[in-house]
Amino acid sequence: MTNSARDAALLALTDCRRRGAWADGALKERLSGMDRREAALASRLCYGVLQNRILLDCWIDTFARGKLQPVVRDILRLAVYQLEFTDKIPASAAVNEAVEQTKRFANPSAARLVNGVLRSMLRAHPLTLPQHAATRYSHPQALAALFVKEFGQEKAARLMQSDNETPDTVLQVNTLRADKARVRAALLDAGAQAEPHPFLSDCLIVGGTGSLEQLPAFREGLFYVQDAAANLAVRAAGLKPEMRVLDCCAAPGGKSFAAAIMMQNRGELISCDIHPHKLKLIENGAARLGLSVLQTRLQNAAEPVPEWRGTMDAVLADVPCSGLGVIRKKPDIRYKPLAETERLPALQGAILAQQAEYVKRGGVLLYSTCTVLHRENEAVAEAFLRTHPDFTAETVEFPADSGIPSGAMTTLLPCDHGTDGFFICKFRRKP
Repeated sequence: MTNSARDAALLALTDCRRRGAWADGALKERLSGMDRREAALASRLCYGVLQNRILLDCWIDTFARGKLQPVVRDILRLAVYQLEFTDKIPASAAVNEAVEQTKRFANPSAARLVNGVLRSMLRAHPLTLPQHAATRYSHPQALAALFVKEFGQEKAARLMQSDNETPDTVLQVNTLRADKARVRAALLDAGAQAEPHPFLSDCLIVGGTGSLEQLPAFREGLFYVQDAAANLAVRAAGLKPEMRVLDCCAAPGGKSFAAAIMMQNRGELISCDIHPHKLKLIENGAARLGLSVLQTRLQNAAEPVPEWRGTMDAVLADVPCSGLGVIRKKPDIRYKPLAETERLPALQGAILAQQAEYVKRGGVLLYSTCTVLHRENEAVAEAFLRTHPDFTAETVEFPADSGIPSGAMTTLLPCDHGTDGFFICKFRRKP
């Protein structure tokens, strides 16, 4: 535990570098017991550095000579981010703290180098942005090349730019307990900003909330957080009351909650995951929202459950994926080795094939991912159709004012639709 936002951010960045830790987990560990404002600053600094790491290194390498000790580079990244991307932190504070951190976390002899590099950068402020999109928006060359291959140069650049923008926080109103007007009024009374979502009827876009979990409306179970893309995926399934529904990869629970609300808390909804602690989170969320229709089960989505065969009106298969559609929210995803994602289509196909067995005649199998790669999306869906002639791909109609064209296989992009990057495909089993 530390009381300094900059130290907490530095230690979290060091954890990410040394142990390959995810930023959210590293921050949770480092922010324990910290003042709320300091914790918020530490989070902003850590995520900001990860979001812009390649660009920060480009600038640092322009001013620093020779090889830098890894922790010294971390300290410089943190300081340069403050100098170039924040407007409320005095430059002197950023520089002085970086020098002091170098003395404490690296060695006193390097403090002079850090001071010199940062003073030189200050004289050149604002620093020149590189023209190359991969560097400018801090995407590794291999990932940038993959995006270019998928979308072409211009759209790939827009996608990388959108990966560095702040996403909207979208709340799904729990219409079992309140309507949108009541929830909005409650949020405004609590000092938050809340506006109707432009194309989702029961959703709000919020800001200035601080910790959502501290709001009375949250504790009363009047809403939960869910990106518009995930919400659209569940809506595409066309769920109704009294259905029997399976959510085979349910954690952290948002799609199950949306499903239960669409079913008006009537019927049967089974939410599965392979981690007991994640099932507990789903159960806690369902209890807060008053969703008695939901039951959890510890279950691997690729392994068979004979008694489910042919019994489900709808199966939601939001499968494990590379996560390249949610880089806005998890900036460190971009640095994970792409080679690790190449095995995913086989796993996704296996899960889809297993879940298809549970769909009754005339029922729906909804396939979705939070990635934008063809090999994990359309390619998996098309392979499934080739081996499952009793299923057809069914056109999904999206809200008219969303700008999303109807289709049986739809990829949403943050740069085009303002949502997470997401793939939605609806299969119908022939009657």
